[in-house]
Amino acid sequence: MNIFQLEIWSPYAVGILIGLLNVLALLFSDNVLGASTSYVKASGMVRRLFDAEYVRKNEYYQKNVPEVDWGVMLVSGIFIGAFISSLLSGDFQAQAVPTMWAAEISGSFFLRLILAFVGGAILGIGSRWSNGCTSGHGISGTSQLSVLSWVATICFFIGGIVVAYLMYGF
Repeated sequence: MNIFQLEIWSPYAVGILIGLLNVLALLFSDNVLGASTSYVKASGMVRRLFDAEYVRKNEYYQKNVPEVDWGVMLVSGIFIGAFISSLLSGDFQAQAVPTMWAAEISGSFFLRLILAFVGGAILGIGSRWSNGCTSGHGISGTSQLSVLSWVATICFFIGGIVVAYLMYGF
């Protein structure tokens, strides 16, 4: 059996692998796993194409320099790895509206697009307010025993439970 051809991996095995990756990243590159700052940097790189002076003078982009770095490559690798994994497992499907979304929410492509945009905006704002995303806090921050990360991660779980309850009930 080739593990790369499985449609579903054991969450326990994946959790262990992510934990090992986190430790190895910290030991060998002095970087932690996290994704949200990469999107900030990407937005700065795009904005720089149209208004380089704005980006140069912007205090936020001085702190988060728009450049291809460890985090940008990590996020790129996540997309590429997910695509390759879906091809190898034979599970790849190009769908405007996934079957589960259509069954649970709506078959409307435009509603899905609007909700994805709104959800992404809320997630982006929240990750900037909390100074990190679920992977940054939940994986890297908690493993470094950061109190902020533990509080943020507990809030992520509470939020997920509340939303699941509102959507599906118990």
